[in-house]
Amino acid sequence: MKVKKMALISILGALSTVLLVMNFPLPFMPPFMSFDLCGVPEMIGGFALGPVSAVLIIFIKLVLKLCFMGTSTVFTGEIQNFILSCAYVLPAVYIYQRNKTKKSAIIGMLAGTVICAVVAVFSNIYFIIPFYAKLYTGMTFDAIIGMCTAVNPMITNAFSLAIFGIIPFNLIKNGVISLLTMILYKKISPIIKNFVKE
Repeated sequence: MKVKKMALISILGALSTVLLVMNFPLPFMPPFMSFDLCGVPEMIGGFALGPVSAVLIIFIKLVLKLCFMGTSTVFTGEIQNFILSCAYVLPAVYIYQRNKTKKSAIIGMLAGTVICAVVAVFSNIYFIIPFYAKLYTGMTFDAIIGMCTAVNPMITNAFSLAIFGIIPFNLIKNGVISLLTMILYKKISPIIKNFVKE
């Protein structure tokens, strides 16, 4: 891998970290989910440099976050972030790489958004939340559901958490990221490609 390409991946990873830190909760959504725009540099990097580069950007983002801020979720949040970032970015990049047009980019990001939402449901309910609950004494799955009910009364069990929490949150977040990527990529991609080729 060229030095310039490695440097660009590192820069995009650092930018993604900054955007990850600048997070905030969404109204009526589960309190353990925070909205951020770290997927924008990940998607732009993936479109311009390929899927391997996208994964490296995601990995660098999380390493930098752990180095500077540590973890407040015993690494479960970071694991989930890696899983969902890959589930969103990689399908989009794969589809775009096969046919580099605006239409394929849109189709790819739509596919990534849907796949990420589905993966988020299963990974949260069957892996991340139960694992997180086991790591904390006295914490149960029902207690976490109770925290969600406090911000959204429609969330009362795992099914309603998926329908009224996990799915809409991921559709909103990745929908916004996809829109921003479409606006920015056309302007940024020539700069990225020229930088790597020089």
